[in-house]
Amino acid sequence: MRQSISLNREWSFHGPTGGVETVNVPHTWNAIDGQDGGNDYWRGTCTYEKQFPLPAFNPETHVVYLEFQGVNASADVTLNGQPVVHHDGGYSTFRAEITALLQENNHLEVKVDNSVNDRVYPQKADFTFYGGIYRDVSLIIVSRAHFDLDHFGGPGLRITPTVEGKTGKVQVQSWANVDCPQVAVTITDAEGNTVAQGRGTDVTLDIPNVHLWDGVEDPYLYTATLQLLEGGKAVDQISSRFGVRTFSVDPKKGFFLNGRHYPLHGVSRHQDRKGLGNALTREHHREDMELIREIGANTVRLAHYQHDQYFYDLCDEYGMVVWAEIPYISEHLPNGRENSISQMKELIIQNYNHPCIVTWGLSNEITISTKQKKDMLDNHRVLNDLCHQLDATRPTTLACYAMCGPFNRSAHISDLVSWNLYLGWYVPGLFLNDLWMSFFHMVYPNRCLGFSEYGAEGMPNLHSSKPRREDHTEEYQALYHEYMLKCFQRHPYLWATHVWNMFDFAADARDQGGEPGMNHKGLVTFDRKIKKDSFYIYKAHWSRDPFVHICSRRYVDRPESTTTVKIYSNQPKVSLYANGKLVGESSGQDHIFTFQIPLEGEVKLEAVAGQCRDSCSIRKVDVPNPEYKLRKGMNKSQNWV
Repeated sequence: MRQSISLNREWSFHGPTGGVETVNVPHTWNAIDGQDGGNDYWRGTCTYEKQFPLPAFNPETHVVYLEFQGVNASADVTLNGQPVVHHDGGYSTFRAEITALLQENNHLEVKVDNSVNDRVYPQKADFTFYGGIYRDVSLIIVSRAHFDLDHFGGPGLRITPTVEGKTGKVQVQSWANVDCPQVAVTITDAEGNTVAQGRGTDVTLDIPNVHLWDGVEDPYLYTATLQLLEGGKAVDQISSRFGVRTFSVDPKKGFFLNGRHYPLHGVSRHQDRKGLGNALTREHHREDMELIREIGANTVRLAHYQHDQYFYDLCDEYGMVVWAEIPYISEHLPNGRENSISQMKELIIQNYNHPCIVTWGLSNEITISTKQKKDMLDNHRVLNDLCHQLDATRPTTLACYAMCGPFNRSAHISDLVSWNLYLGWYVPGLFLNDLWMSFFHMVYPNRCLGFSEYGAEGMPNLHSSKPRREDHTEEYQALYHEYMLKCFQRHPYLWATHVWNMFDFAADARDQGGEPGMNHKGLVTFDRKIKKDSFYIYKAHWSRDPFVHICSRRYVDRPESTTTVKIYSNQPKVSLYANGKLVGESSGQDHIFTFQIPLEGEVKLEAVAGQCRDSCSIRKVDVPNPEYKLRKGMNKSQNWV
């Protein structure tokens, strides 16, 4: 059967400065300098080299493939001085067969380029374009007769489940590199029991009394295992997990999963973190998922590109409904059509089997700086048709930005549509969010509308008793999200809402809040160490796990004589104690509990809600702490464009 050999360790890296160092992949050369506002943010071509011995295999019966799961953004691969493959697109898997080029000792060279060009997406966007081999590299040894490894990095099989009554009808299609392949298909349940078997490259099998994949409540997964037979003997084997579910979207009622109303509320996610860039391990991906689960989200927009296969697997396992998209973003490139098409093919072909994915995203904020409007619209139509050709089971969507009005033609090409609106942050007036949603729904009552991005900058070192727009305080960010949660309750027809963003992320074009090269709209800091207050207002609304949280805990030094203590909890009542004495008990409203307390000296606060407790200390000071204020010279809420 197949054998995979990791090539992750001990690469010679020729970096931007001309020096050579030994690195392990995942690796990026922008792990740190992408976070300094662009002063040292280097984009260009670097070279990775690796020596490896001839793997043990029989060349008469087997072949060897080289697989890269992510190289940003373009890669030229040579082996022993011979060209192997060129790949454009930094977020997807690509492979090449290298059997004929192998020697006793092998020299692998990968030239990686993330420089500016006019043909490979993305080129303009509010996030850092990390260069490097930032996902796993491996050799795959497989029988000469094998399931497909050459079609857009796909797995060689496609699973399409439908539901008829209590029966799951599962179509399993596969492709192999031999004429008239003989394929045995076995479906097992989550406990490993065989529930269906069949033969053929396109076979539909029945699962009686099917157990549905039912979101975060019950993300049940089956496994399809396929064997390629020659003379009755299996020469290759592949498998894929899948879930059986139905879903639909109604313009007046929102999202439905397995026939029941299932409002989608969640977050968007970028794949980078402090000091590592986008070179994440599985442990990092799992930590991200645990934080998303803790907040109580049931959907994730995986922006703005194809994410690691492991993270889609986690979304399958934990029941997250996913919006998946390509980095066709911010600017249409007249020379980039071929690349937008190839990245969409890779996204769908590589991810088709994931039950978590319910929609394919065509583009994001594409009208920001696009001049070639006719060509851009045509490219969208091509991509929309391509999605439907490759996948008839999922609708398409796209994300428009604020200045793209409701009547813009690009907003009416996809099956669904969402808007990135920061009303109340970049412009004053939180109430404008209600007006905008109501207006769109009035004009287009049969168009499914969502909110794909909304948020406000919030830095855990900046604080105010009187927070206001543009001050970057943790307090204003929390007020903003308090409003938006109530706003969405007033507009239940939205098909999905996604906070921007779950985590702070690097954005080299920004210079705000005293920390250049960063976007601070995350509910959690870039290093994943601090959950901002905004994290807890969502947890209060979405999570069933009991908790209580005292807000503004990092606002320690307070000049006021009487201060407001705000508490978030999903429990019905909260009691507050100051220096051990009961201040009062509150039933709160919308999971928010407020208390007024006199402030003198240092005060230890303790909040009690059922069995849950939280504590912190604050103190009275004579003058405001200047470290809590956005200082002169720090840019405020100016956007990146």
